[in-house]
Amino acid sequence: MPAPSTGREIRLAAVPAGLPGPEHFTVTEAPVPRLTSGQLLVRNRHFLVFPGLRTLVSAGAKDFPFPPLKPGETLFGPALGEVVATGPDVADVRPGALVTHMQGWREYAVVGAGAVHAVPDGHPDPVALLSTASAAYGALTRLAELRPGETVLVTGAAGGVGSLAGQIARLLGAARVVGTTRSPGKAARLRQELGYDAVVVPGDDGSGSLAEAAPDGYDVIVDNVGGEQLTTALELTRQGARVAVVGALSGQFDPALPGGSSPTVIDTFALIKRSVSLLGYQTVDHPGVEEEWRERFADWLRAGQIAFPHTVLPGMERAPSALQELQQGRHFGTLVVEV
Repeated sequence: MPAPSTGREIRLAAVPAGLPGPEHFTVTEAPVPRLTSGQLLVRNRHFLVFPGLRTLVSAGAKDFPFPPLKPGETLFGPALGEVVATGPDVADVRPGALVTHMQGWREYAVVGAGAVHAVPDGHPDPVALLSTASAAYGALTRLAELRPGETVLVTGAAGGVGSLAGQIARLLGAARVVGTTRSPGKAARLRQELGYDAVVVPGDDGSGSLAEAAPDGYDVIVDNVGGEQLTTALELTRQGARVAVVGALSGQFDPALPGGSSPTVIDTFALIKRSVSLLGYQTVDHPGVEEEWRERFADWLRAGQIAFPHTVLPGMERAPSALQELQQGRHFGTLVVEV
């Protein structure tokens, strides 16, 4: 097919004072850059909607791996697409190949050949490669070093990471898996579809409910939320428990906070008394985890041992409202836009 001259992009129209809404984004027709040496032109099929976007479009973001976006700039993030053309000096990627990369939120992306990951032939579900659950896998295998027979708590269990974290824990040998979510309907799905032993909907009696779900306490916590849920969970840890902090949704989705902070009250004396480790997880600190996760995830999907809960929003016109829908908890599992 001839190379297109223009393509649609989702750009930041204005920096939001609180949580971003559709009015803070715009769909723009923009020129497609000409390919130079070592570049590929990719027609995106799907791209990921992820909580970190709130931080990227926030004026208060600090010490984030990527610089905050400015008005007029195009959003970015994980995407799946088809190579439609290659520039000079590209020999190992052919037109028609499916690849993943980080230039989502646009119809056509110009990407360096070394910045894409080829989708393996026969992959059971290429869209699943947009999942960010490698963080849960890395947290459980590297930070927590989950041992068979242990009890695991996953906060924010109905999100893109949490909906897979409990399944991963079970496949790695956990004896009991407990989750939290703010939706009773999602709690039922987590139990019925994803095999959670118990799911707690936090409320005024959240501490008691979490305690009842695991009377002997928790050996491992995969925390996607922070805030009050992390405070409560730490009170229920067992001796030698390991806590892996993967996300900070309570801060990112709080309209009163700038998007780059998530304060939590922690009883440090309790951590000392029970020898609890509390560590934050970043993929860049653990080389090889992403590749290992992709291989194991594909094998588990192929064998029917794991589910990939996700929602697809059809059409670029849905993209400006997608982040708001994620913040409002309208969907179950991973959220992607189909271009």
